[in-house]
Amino acid sequence: QVQLVESGGGLVQAGGSLRLSCVASGSIFSINAMGWYRQAPGKQRELVAVIISGGSTNYADSVKGRFTISRDNAKNTVYLQMNSLRPEDTAVYYCDMAVVGSNSRLNFYWGQGTQVTVSS
Repeated sequence: QVQLVESGGGLVQAGGSLRLSCVASGSIFSINAMGWYRQAPGKQRELVAVIISGGSTNYADSVKGRFTISRDNAKNTVYLQMNSLRPEDTAVYYCDMAVVGSNSRLNFYWGQGTQVTVSS
């Protein structure tokens, strides 16, 4: 089994910054892709950013130029640096990883979510 633990959420004023972290632990051989999603009240969960094992990244249009996703493979960790935050960024943020386990099987895991609240 694999567990993902997120941290770094909180309350920040508009224009401020936060850095989210998500650490994976357990039976891990490799991690193919790591991503961040968010879900605001009454809305569907949406992709924020993703980074694959080769380092390529992709971002939602709404966060391009403001958010940066990065990964530390040695630590099985993905980060989301969020700058110039806006009230509409308020949501629960979830990390997601595509993990190849020691049994060579690929599975997808979610973190428990961390609340980000941006005040105007």
